[in-house]
Amino acid sequence: MPPVQYIQRTRKTYEQLGYPPYRWFHADSPPAFTKVSKPLADSRLGMISTAGTYIQGQVAYYYQDDTSIRTIPNDTPVEKIRFSHITENYLAEARKDPGTVFPLESLRQLQQDGVIGEIAENYYSCMGGIYSQNRVKQELIPNLQEVIQKQKLDLLLLVPL
Repeated sequence: MPPVQYIQRTRKTYEQLGYPPYRWFHADSPPAFTKVSKPLADSRLGMISTAGTYIQGQVAYYYQDDTSIRTIPNDTPVEKIRFSHITENYLAEARKDPGTVFPLESLRQLQQDGVIGEIAENYYSCMGGIYSQNRVKQELIPNLQEVIQKQKLDLLLLVPL
């Protein structure tokens, strides 16, 4: 299978929805490099996915500028994982194998094998295709920071869609 032409597909999706052209966010400078402070086997790891992941029974994401977050306990059965995202056409593979964008089982196995010291009680998900950069900066990022800080993590895995 050829690589996904993500930028072209995203532009086309937004055009089909009648939105103005998507503007990609560019940080003023790259983030500072931070060395890992301890071995992975001694670390506590959390995860954020931008695939619009939620659990059966939770409210699905809205397609337009949904900056909400879903909490997903690390012991959630994979068969209860669902996805809702503005770029629905990207999710066919994820619906067949949720681990491609929300690797619950892989992280549990890595903890069981001693590769990861501990996984966080909860993982978090949001929708990555948010058009309003202001809402991302003012709503989504502060809310993610708040829930992640409570997890007292050593490492955070970001899994983009």
